[in-house]
Amino acid sequence: MAGKTPRILLAAASSGSGKTLLTCGLLEAWKQKGVRLASFKCGPDYIDPMFHRSVLDMESRNLDSFFTEKETLRFLLERGAGEADLSVIEGVMGYFDGLGGMSAKASTYEVAALTETPVVLIVNCRGMSLSAVPLIKGFLDYEKQKQIRGIVLNQVSPMIYEKMKALIEAELPVKVYGYVPRLSECFLESRHLGLKRPDEIEDLKEKLSGLAEVISETVDLAGLYALGETAPPLCSKKPDLNRFASGGTVRIAVARDEAFNFYYADNLQLLEDMGAELLPFSPLRDETLPDETDGMLLGGGYPELYAGALSENTAMLSEIKNVLDGGLPCLAECGGFLYLHETLEDGEGKVWPMAGVIKGHAYRTPGLSRFGYVTLTAKEDTIAGRAGERFPAHEFHYWDSTCNGDSFLAEKPAGKRKWECMVNQGSLLAGFPHFYYYGNLESAGSFLKSCREFQRKKRG
Repeated sequence: MAGKTPRILLAAASSGSGKTLLTCGLLEAWKQKGVRLASFKCGPDYIDPMFHRSVLDMESRNLDSFFTEKETLRFLLERGAGEADLSVIEGVMGYFDGLGGMSAKASTYEVAALTETPVVLIVNCRGMSLSAVPLIKGFLDYEKQKQIRGIVLNQVSPMIYEKMKALIEAELPVKVYGYVPRLSECFLESRHLGLKRPDEIEDLKEKLSGLAEVISETVDLAGLYALGETAPPLCSKKPDLNRFASGGTVRIAVARDEAFNFYYADNLQLLEDMGAELLPFSPLRDETLPDETDGMLLGGGYPELYAGALSENTAMLSEIKNVLDGGLPCLAECGGFLYLHETLEDGEGKVWPMAGVIKGHAYRTPGLSRFGYVTLTAKEDTIAGRAGERFPAHEFHYWDSTCNGDSFLAEKPAGKRKWECMVNQGSLLAGFPHFYYYGNLESAGSFLKSCREFQRKKRG
């Protein structure tokens, strides 16, 4: 693949600078002007892409340089961009913050460098004015591959913006593309795993539409669009998936509702490219799985918020236990893993019966447990691959389990910490780690191979 892919990346000095809000506001503003858009999120986050999707009514994708090598990263960006006039990439954390907080590996900066994407640095000016100049200068001086091409000032008074813009552009080799004033009526609420989902925020569409109107007046949209057009071609190569697609179509039930909604768009598309038909179902409301199911994905989400309703849907709990006991291949991650336990504690401390497939209790802990990137090494054969294979993964959870499993060894990529994890019960692989299939194509291929074997046995 080698085509022109106009793109910009929105970064910031730190978390809490307004990246997600401004990204959504810019997407909405360009959308209102008829610009065809694609959106991406740096890092492993699930929730921010949901906000992009709520604006564009189309999938937003992740770009993660820990999960994938340079060539794959560029391919996923180019493919996800498609025929868009402009691709908008939202950064993660502070611009240089990567593995262990002390490395630029897997940072927003690394994604920008590997994809040669022009960067616009969002500078939150709340509580400062002139101090923004040395802050910006420090970022420009520290950056080895000079990707920062523009600045947007956030939470700035209109009365001092023009003076700040003139000062920054006079002293530094960077263009200021506008500002966003303080907007107390437009903010995104958070909970323990990050922002609340878009569907939980009242009048989100109206709030983002109002933000877009402001941005259209205070930000140089045409200038940012032109900056995106300066990005060089990506020149990527599509991975060869032919060896995984043989054997016919298999039907994979995918849990998707308010309780289970953490899925990487590229994971699901990869399964489809390898020959899967994906069938959404709701553990909250449905009583049975889709007909002729050959495999199942139980993704992450917030089952603890819906523990009562999940527990009371005894028909679905029984159905899932029966099919898993019968050998249906299943990958269960984080929230899906919690759902398969005998019992699950909700946020108020009440304990609810669950599917009972995993003999253990899931409970809340005081803080994040085993947070961040991990490299997993399989200690035995599973439906995701052979013993000895390595997989990049990610953990982010406040809940823990009395039965975490021991079929994989998890190791922190920065530091010496390691632990055992993942429950391997033949056709079931379940645990807290989230897999990104492009980090190890064999994992998706092995899972679908198990589904095809189950299909053949079922058909007799």
